[in-house]
Amino acid sequence: MQEVYAYLQKLKENNNRLWFEQHRDEYEACLEKMVKFADDLLIEMNSHDVIENPSGKKCLHRIYRDTRFSRDKTPYKKHWGGRLKRAGAHRRGSYYFHFEPGNSFLGGGFWGPNKDDLKQIRMHLAAEPSEYLEVIKSKEFKAAFGEVRGEQLKTSPKDFDADHENVELLRYKQFLLVMPLKDEDIFEPNLAARVSDNFKKMRPYFEVMSAYLTTDLNGEELI
Repeated sequence: MQEVYAYLQKLKENNNRLWFEQHRDEYEACLEKMVKFADDLLIEMNSHDVIENPSGKKCLHRIYRDTRFSRDKTPYKKHWGGRLKRAGAHRRGSYYFHFEPGNSFLGGGFWGPNKDDLKQIRMHLAAEPSEYLEVIKSKEFKAAFGEVRGEQLKTSPKDFDADHENVELLRYKQFLLVMPLKDEDIFEPNLAARVSDNFKKMRPYFEVMSAYLTTDLNGEELI
């Protein structure tokens, strides 16, 4: 991964189409390394979960930026990232890796729940949050991710009591887990296996949230 990081650093300093085309061979070599990593990661992940992505290449995000609605018109991202989505109606949540010099991390969770899913999660958190609290307050969870992150409402959500004892949980609009990484973490051997092991630490959280999203308050399946 040292070559990938070295390339990303140079791209950050020369973020223009002319430089990119002049160094396309270097880009293609780094892309090949990232595809190999993603392929290896997919194999590791499917040993303990079921992932929807058909190949490592399909996990990777393009390095080209969509600048149509952005003030930042630099054409390329400063990082390489990818998303692995859990497969099946009962497996909810997705995993994300982000490799960037000085700002690498592993992430996962629920980035943009739709209106119905968000209401379903809040109904469960309002009625009986004990399993959820048990997970996020565990030593293992705190050591790996610290706390759940994501955008929150400034007040209680509509149709929920502002004085509810767990109103702080109900205010979340996103439910994200983040594990920061040091650059040296990315350079160690067996990266795919180690990333997979860290993603596996998200599973208790995913299992609770998957249950919330696929059952009603009586435990009856919704799908």
